[in-house]
Amino acid sequence: MTDAPSPANAPQPASRRPRTWMIVLAVIAIVVIVFVALFDWNWFKGPVERAVQAKTGRELRIDGDLDVDLGRVSTIRADKVAFANADWGSRPQMAAAERIEIDLAVFPLLRGQVRIPEIRLFQPDVLLETGGSGDQGNWVFDNGGGGGTLPVLQRLLIRQGRMQFIDKAGRTDIDVSVNSADSRTDSDAAPPITVDGSGRWKGNPFTLKGSTASPMELSQSEHPFRIDLRGSAGGTRAHVRGTLTNPFQFRVFDLQMALAGQDMADLYPLIGIAIPSTPPYQFDGRLRRENTLWHYDKFSGRAGDSDLSGNVSVETAGKRPLLRAELVSRKLDFDDLAGFVGAPPSTDANETANAEQKAEAARLAASAKILPQHPYDLSRLRSMDADVRWKAQRIDAPKLPLDNMDAHLKLDDGLLVLDPLDFGVAGGNIRSVIHMDARKQVIATRAQIAVRRMQLGQLFPDAELAKQASGGIGGDIAISGNGNSIAAMLGSANGDIGLGIGRGHVGNLIMELAGLDIAESLKYLVTGDRQIPLRCAFGDFAVKDGVMTTRALAFDTTDTLIVGEGQVSLKDETLDLLLKPRPKDRSILALRSPLRIGGTFKDPSFRPDMKALGVRGAFAVALATIAPPAALLATIETGPGKDSDCGGHYAK
Repeated sequence: MTDAPSPANAPQPASRRPRTWMIVLAVIAIVVIVFVALFDWNWFKGPVERAVQAKTGRELRIDGDLDVDLGRVSTIRADKVAFANADWGSRPQMAAAERIEIDLAVFPLLRGQVRIPEIRLFQPDVLLETGGSGDQGNWVFDNGGGGGTLPVLQRLLIRQGRMQFIDKAGRTDIDVSVNSADSRTDSDAAPPITVDGSGRWKGNPFTLKGSTASPMELSQSEHPFRIDLRGSAGGTRAHVRGTLTNPFQFRVFDLQMALAGQDMADLYPLIGIAIPSTPPYQFDGRLRRENTLWHYDKFSGRAGDSDLSGNVSVETAGKRPLLRAELVSRKLDFDDLAGFVGAPPSTDANETANAEQKAEAARLAASAKILPQHPYDLSRLRSMDADVRWKAQRIDAPKLPLDNMDAHLKLDDGLLVLDPLDFGVAGGNIRSVIHMDARKQVIATRAQIAVRRMQLGQLFPDAELAKQASGGIGGDIAISGNGNSIAAMLGSANGDIGLGIGRGHVGNLIMELAGLDIAESLKYLVTGDRQIPLRCAFGDFAVKDGVMTTRALAFDTTDTLIVGEGQVSLKDETLDLLLKPRPKDRSILALRSPLRIGGTFKDPSFRPDMKALGVRGAFAVALATIAPPAALLATIETGPGKDSDCGGHYAK
C-alpha cells in the first residue's frame, strides 16, 4: 500500500517564480553595474576619429580622455584634440585645443536634427592659411566636408584662444588672441568675443582690436552677427561696426565703416583699388557686400581741405576689379587734385598734407622745373577698371578763378578716358576730352581742350584790377604726346594751341606798362586810370616735339598794337618771345623798345631789347593785315562794330 504524499513536500510553483525573477534582475543589475564600472568612453575615440576623417579628409586625434555625461542635453568632453592641416600647410596641425566641451540635445536627434546649445573651447589654437598661389585656403576640405545637414550652433565660449591667418602670396600674417567676455546679461545670451592682435597685412604693420557677438546659428542662418572692430595697416585706419549675416560664408553683410588715412593711394596694396595720391582723408559710410559686389554707400567726409560724399561699388567677379562711383563735393580745394597729375597738394600754413607730400613739395620748390615729373604707375592703371563721375559745386582756388567741375573718368584695361573734364572758369568754361593709353610701356596721351566765354576781368583776383579789363576769351588746344609723366607728355607734344580775346577794354596802366610807356604810366599814377578799348588779342602756336612756335601773336587796342614772335619750350620750360609795341599815340617819354620775354616758367624775365629796335619784318608782313586765323576767330567773341575785324584796319 502506497503512502499518500505529504502536503509539506508538495510542489509550490507560485512561490518559487518571484524568487527566480529576483535572481534574474539581480544578475542583470550586477551586469549593468559591472558594465558601467568597467565602461570607458575612450573606446569610442577610434570610431570618432575615423568618422571625422571620412567627412573631412583630414586626421583628427584625441590624445586625451573622451567622456560623456548623459542626459536630455548630453555633454561630450575631449581633451588634447588636434585636427590636421592641409598637406601643403606650414605646420602639421590646422587646429588644436586643450579641451573641447560640446552640449548636444538628444531628443532632436530622433528627428534627424543636430542641435548644439553650446560649445566651449579651452585654449584653442587655429591656423588659417592660403596656398602658394593664394587662391585656396586650408579651410577647404578635399571632399567638401561630406555633405549633409550642418548642425545648428547656439552658443560659443572661448577661453584663451588664438587664431593666426597667413597669406604668403599676399604678404599677410596676422596673430590675434580670441576670448569670450566674462560678463553677460542672462543665461540664454552668449557673451561677446573680444579680439586683440597684430601682424602684417599686405606687407604693412597691422593691428586689430574689438569685439564680436558670439555666433548664433552660424551655419545656414539669417540671424545677424554683430561686430565692432578697429584695425590699422600702415597709415590707414578702419572702424567697422554693424552686423554680418552668415559670417562663416562672409557673403552678405551690412556694416558701417569709418575709413581714414594719410593718402588714399595707400589703399592699393591693402585692397587692390588704385586711387591717385590724396592729402589726409577720413570718411564714414555704409559697407555692404552682395556676393562679389561690394558697396560703400552714402559715405561722407573729407580729403585734404575738400568735402567728398557719394556712393562707390566694386565688382570683383571679372578679370579685373571694376570700380563705379558717383561723387559730389560741395566745396573742392583745387590743390587737392594735384595727385591726379603727379604733384603734391599745397603745403601752405592753412593747407592739409601728409609728411611725405610736404617733403615732395619742398623738393619741387627747390627744383628749377614746375611741371610734374612724377611718373604714373603703369601697373596700377592696368590693375583695375573704373567708371567714376565727380561733380564739384564750388572750387576753392585763390590763384585761379575756378567755379565748378564736372568730370567723368573711364578706365578699361589700361585705357583711361576723361570725357568730359569740364571746369567753370571766370564766367565761362574749359571743356576737355583726354585719352591716356597705358597699355604699352609709354603712355600715349591725346587732349582736346575748348575754352569758351571766359571773362578777362574775372581772371584778376584783385577787385580793382578786375575793373580794368573786360572781354571774352576763347580758343582750342589739340595736342598729343608720349610719356609717363605730365612733364614727359608735354615735352614731346605735337599739335596746335590757339587762344584769343574778343572786344572789350583794358586799363591804361596795364597797356602802358606793357609798352614801357613811362609818361603814360606816370600819368595814370597822378590822374587816375583811363579805359582803353580792346579790339582783340590772340596767340596761335604750332606745337612740335614739345616746342610752341608762334604763327600769329598780337594785342590790338585803339592806343597800341603789340605783335610778337618766338617760342615756348614745354620740354625745357623756357620762354623766348619778342613783343614789339607800335603806339597809336605820341608820348615824348615813350621808350617803345621791343620787350623780350625769356627765362623759365618758374623764373621768367622781362627786359627791353634795344638790339631789336631796328628789326622790321620779324613780325607780320604788314601791320594792316594782322588778324587771327579764321578757326580761332570763330571761338572768341569779337563783338559788333567796325573794329570787330581785330587789327585789320590799323593803317586807317
